Amino acid sequence: MKITILKDKLKEGISIVEKISAKSTSLPILNNILISAEKNFLNLSATDLEISIKWWALVKTEKEGNVAIPSKILSSFVSFLPNKSVIMELKGFDLKVDCENYQTILKGVDPEDFPIIPGVPSEEKVEIPIKKFCQSLASVVDIASLSSAKPEISGVYFLFQKNMIIMAATDSFRLGEKKIYLDSSSGASKEYSFILPQKAAKEIINIFNEKEGILTICFSPNQILFETSLSEVAHPQIQLASRLVEGDYPNYQEIIPKKYETKVSFSLDEFINQIKLASLFSGKINEIKLKIDVSKNKINFFSQNPDVGEYNSFLSGKVEGKPCEISFNYRFLLDGLLNIGLNQQKKSEAVLELTGSEKPGVLRLKGDESYLYLVMPIKNS
Repeated sequence: MKITILKDKLKEGISIVEKISAKSTSLPILNNILISAEKNFLNLSATDLEISIKWWALVKTEKEGNVAIPSKILSSFVSFLPNKSVIMELKGFDLKVDCENYQTILKGVDPEDFPIIPGVPSEEKVEIPIKKFCQSLASVVDIASLSSAKPEISGVYFLFQKNMIIMAATDSFRLGEKKIYLDSSSGASKEYSFILPQKAAKEIINIFNEKEGILTICFSPNQILFETSLSEVAHPQIQLASRLVEGDYPNYQEIIPKKYETKVSFSLDEFINQIKLASLFSGKINEIKLKIDVSKNKINFFSQNPDVGEYNSFLSGKVEGKPCEISFNYRFLLDGLLNIGLNQQKKSEAVLELTGSEKPGVLRLKGDESYLYLVMPIKNS
């Protein structure tokens, strides 16, 4: 194996795949990056047996070959090199790296010991702008909760339809649902649903969010593949494949109220500020109380902590329906407000819909039906 590549391009590839190279004591081979010199391409691969990442770049290839190199030492060494051409040449399982006045030999591992990364069939695929997909996923991904008792809620639920992608996540105390509307030509030919592990969802955002262009999603029964292509040639640039969470996702639609008794419209930024201030005086269970005053079109925010003091303030808004008093965990409420405000203008107006003091509240952005955040109240005994 012998290839030539610019240092910055090599560093970019390593930074992408090393996110998955596991710190494994039981299976040390997973701590390595598989380096493969192909005709005109360099391929870097890593896996933790649940998620795998492959990255390609156009390079000058003099000799093909492959080797597995510990990711930590490879990443650290390359980061210190000047932005010049890097020559990588394989001698047995030793990788010689030359860059201007810097030379080293990295001890490698037999590539035959590296786990085989299975391919994902691409008979059915959906294409979507990368930014739109990652921004949408970011609005629900942190809501999922690792649970051994309910592994289904440990991931993000996806439903692909002809004209829409629906993402949902819950931890049993709150729920986020995001809808992405598609052209019929870019949607799936039939419905597909699956649960993506939270870790994989976060890696998708970390890896693809700064990229431009189109994200291709390929389906298979047990795995899902996310892919971007090189701009110079018709060839993949990054592929992330993940196993799926087994089981059926809860029918969360059943808990979303079909109608409301109280509806409050308010400035999103001002409401967020009120919640943050009230949180300074909340007690051990993070409780803040909202009192909806219909006659005065106001929301009263109240919190108290015997060791700190109490907070009592008002926010004007537009109130419809019945008066209501309800308590929430401020962390959950604040997360929802921040999520509905993702990538929106600062002067956005939001809506809170309530159906009594013991049923969940629903947050939306006014005029936007694509995102819904449901939060359970704190029930006063």
